[in-house]
Amino acid sequence: MKVYTDISDFKNVKNPVVTTGTFDGVHFGHQKIIDRLKSVANKIGGESVLLTFHPHPRMVLFPNDEDLKLLSTREEKIKRLEAAGLDHLIIYPFSRKFSRRTATEYVRDLLVNEIGVKSLVIGYDHQFGRNREGNFEQLIELAGIYDFKLEEIPAQELDDVKVSSTKIRNALLQGDVKTASKYLGHDYKVSGIVVKGRQLGRELGFPTANISVLDRYKLIPGDGVYAVRVKVNKKNFKGMLNIGYRPTVGGLFKATMEVNIFEFNENIYGHYIGVEFVKRLRDEIKFDSMEELKVQLELDKIQALNAY
Repeated sequence: MKVYTDISDFKNVKNPVVTTGTFDGVHFGHQKIIDRLKSVANKIGGESVLLTFHPHPRMVLFPNDEDLKLLSTREEKIKRLEAAGLDHLIIYPFSRKFSRRTATEYVRDLLVNEIGVKSLVIGYDHQFGRNREGNFEQLIELAGIYDFKLEEIPAQELDDVKVSSTKIRNALLQGDVKTASKYLGHDYKVSGIVVKGRQLGRELGFPTANISVLDRYKLIPGDGVYAVRVKVNKKNFKGMLNIGYRPTVGGLFKATMEVNIFEFNENIYGHYIGVEFVKRLRDEIKFDSMEELKVQLELDKIQALNAY
């Protein structure tokens, strides 16, 4: 898959078959659309193209909106789209100036003149252009004017995408990572940099790596203890992870995410780390003593090892 962040680099592509969207999470519903895109491209001897935008439009139009939470970072989305078999990914820079393009300008200038769309695969309820003024009926008209074919994604498939995205987000917020994985088609992943904490876990015999998530829009699963897979220094490990406020040791005003990596004893402060959520083990609990907490952590480790 070729990735373009500058539209001028998108050249010499044979019969571009294009769809557009955020494709956050690249879940099973999105895979149906990609498969349809590839099928249309194969039918006309073309190449599949996904047009997406970065930053997310809501980040630009509503910069103070703290409710926006995404299932995938840009890098994660690229990897998933490549695995899905897409030929070309255009990551177009979204700006306030771009948002003021009319629907006709969007189709004529971007899809036709810059991308050279041969066939557009789009949903019946797709809205585009300034103030989302463009709709499917207008696309039918513009397809005739600018000589490209228009393929409609069935309503059921679009509904699958919306339902899947909602179910994934709700499941993760509730800590139900099993349901999220079912709809994603893979375990949910969060990445960040290891930062120094209070090192209380080390005193209990369960040293933890505190993860600072770099993308503030990344959705973090609900509080609790999880069995996870850990990737650090290009190696894979098993582990258990806590998201919460650590009530037993005095509590915090802001939730932290810290992982105990099994069979691991290295200094990784400042290192990049990724965790994949396998199973939620329990709620975060306030214990009466550090000894009680240590006993529970030992039980958690047994549970975590049985979760894989």
